[in-house]
Amino acid sequence: MSQALTALSPLDGRYASKTRALQDHFSEFALIRHRVRVEIAWLRALAAEPSFDLLPPFSAATADALERVARDFDLADAERVKAIEATTNHDVKAVEYWLRERFRDNAEVSAAGEFIHFACTSEDINNLAHALMVRGGLESVLLPAIDSLAARLDDLARAHADLAMLSRTHGQPATPTTLGKEMANVAWRLKRARLATAAVELLGKVNGATGNFNAHVVAAPGVDWPAFARRFVTGLGIAYNPLTIQIEPHDALAEVFDALARLNTILLDLDRDAWGYISLGYFRQKVKAGEVGSSTMPHKVNPIDFENSEGNLGLANALLRHLAEKLPVSRWQRDLTDSTVLRNMGVAFGYCLLGYEACLRGLGKLEADPARIAADLEGCWDVLAEPVQTVMRAHRIEGSYEKLKELTRGKGGITKDELHAFLRGLPLPDEAKARLLALTPATYIGLAARLARES
Repeated sequence: MSQALTALSPLDGRYASKTRALQDHFSEFALIRHRVRVEIAWLRALAAEPSFDLLPPFSAATADALERVARDFDLADAERVKAIEATTNHDVKAVEYWLRERFRDNAEVSAAGEFIHFACTSEDINNLAHALMVRGGLESVLLPAIDSLAARLDDLARAHADLAMLSRTHGQPATPTTLGKEMANVAWRLKRARLATAAVELLGKVNGATGNFNAHVVAAPGVDWPAFARRFVTGLGIAYNPLTIQIEPHDALAEVFDALARLNTILLDLDRDAWGYISLGYFRQKVKAGEVGSSTMPHKVNPIDFENSEGNLGLANALLRHLAEKLPVSRWQRDLTDSTVLRNMGVAFGYCLLGYEACLRGLGKLEADPARIAADLEGCWDVLAEPVQTVMRAHRIEGSYEKLKELTRGKGGITKDELHAFLRGLPLPDEAKARLLALTPATYIGLAARLARES
């Protein structure tokens, strides 16, 4: 508890329990672990490459030992890497030295010590580690959270597909919809944005100090290095970038962050709309025993989950958009500004996760109030001006729009009786007139219910 109280960031303090799932992907420990895995994978790939005759293949026992270290890397190992870094003042070089130290009793790896980090620049290791971190954070944490949100919205869409509701365009009463259709709208947008985020192809490279395999070719000219690098990178589950400077240009990371920011904007829209519908009384919120809404007003049940979500998604988007704009920009073949910025990927993901979980909590507390929704509809018979003037147009009654405008606009609402009196005086066929007289604000919902169910 004392650590939570003294933490500088709320992600590691107040909200630590809510963001813990991301620690396995974006903490300093996670970054070091991924570096170790990439370094070991590179060493094993060199040893297994027939055209690279400088290093003999490892025995099965040594290959297994390397795999175990990559798989079982733990906090004590990471602490030792950090201790080495205190001397080297270089985080990636510290991983190389730790690997030499870790395998000093293995004759095969000790003999191959100079091939750990062979021909690599730090970015060869880091870009692959960062891609693995982002992929893991998305697949294991963020995308499942987004799926939960979409599923809850789908449930609300189906449950309230038929519940007629007054729309508001420009904040004013407008053509009715259904509550379920409005939930379906958001669900469809969210699922589409989710697909776009998951579809981004993360890129990686392992081609040396300026992307030309300079040192590789001098040391081992018999290797087809671009082909070898492609096999290595794709073997990690990352798409290969054949043309880079010293750094992998981060365009794919920028695509991910842009896609997440767009998805978050959809949820910000939902947060604000849900807040508004609660304010209108369309939704009640389930009360949790022991909770307090206001320190002075005992009656209040505030929409805090949607407010919390909105605030955290705003923070997430500020970071995501900076990442997306900054990371693809590097002075000439490399500058170091990307390095410190990339350390905040987990911060951006953390605020995303807080926003998603708060929104999901808010959605889980919602209970529609059909009586309140129906009362709003019943008080807005003037929304039927649209279908009346449209049917009049269909029957070629001149000045249809203008007649309804004169009847309804700026009048503060008309009554059912006033509308029906107007209808009875229209030169319409009996069938059309009967259809309009049978219409109510609650039944004027078009195909909203069907659209909600079919989404």
